[in-house]
Amino acid sequence: MRRPTLTTIKSAIRAVPDPGHPGPGSHKRSHAHRRKPAWKGQLSWIARWLHTYLSMFSFLILFFFAATGFTLNHAQWFDSQARTTQRAGTLDLAWLKTSDPDGVAKTQIIDYLRRVERVRGSVGSDAGDFSVDDSQCQISFKGPAYEASAVIDRDTGKYQLTETRGGFVALLNDLHKGRDSGQRWSTVIDISAVFMAFVSLTGLTLIFYLTKRRNSALIAIAIGAVVSYLIYAFWVP
Repeated sequence: MRRPTLTTIKSAIRAVPDPGHPGPGSHKRSHAHRRKPAWKGQLSWIARWLHTYLSMFSFLILFFFAATGFTLNHAQWFDSQARTTQRAGTLDLAWLKTSDPDGVAKTQIIDYLRRVERVRGSVGSDAGDFSVDDSQCQISFKGPAYEASAVIDRDTGKYQLTETRGGFVALLNDLHKGRDSGQRWSTVIDISAVFMAFVSLTGLTLIFYLTKRRNSALIAIAIGAVVSYLIYAFWVP
């Protein structure tokens, strides 16, 4: 019988599996067992992609509404003093005695005031924005942090124009509220609200993939909701 050599003994020792270190096959089986379903990985990637790029795309508009929410809530801290000026002029009498149903040439009068007096804002579709009676016309122009009104004598063509302009912060606050800012800006506000909702929801979705911080994050959300409700319930009149 051949006596075992030292090399043979070392080879036999290496061949014995270590209970604390499973072999390659068992490692593959364990890894396969822990692998997440494909749809979870796909959802995580989509949520991360949407959260990142929606946040970057809408960064300025989200920052605008956050900042103006503060200035709007503390309007008394900022210079909001409006400047009012008054001017006078004379219109073509032919525009005030026409065969139109209203008896005046509204388009020509509005264009003249915009061109000569540099008024801005919209007149709108409300009849009160351009009212006509037998003796005079009244026109109201409205925009963010801006208002102008003209009173026109139909017999002489003379008008008195009163114009009020708010400050820069007043302009930002009116844009935040969508006050007299038109349909296009109203659409921008709606789109911004959709972006805010998606950024919030995708961020919430990503929390469920942070296994170590998921529970603490959900607890923080619950605490925030409860604190908000308590402030409303006890401190809001």
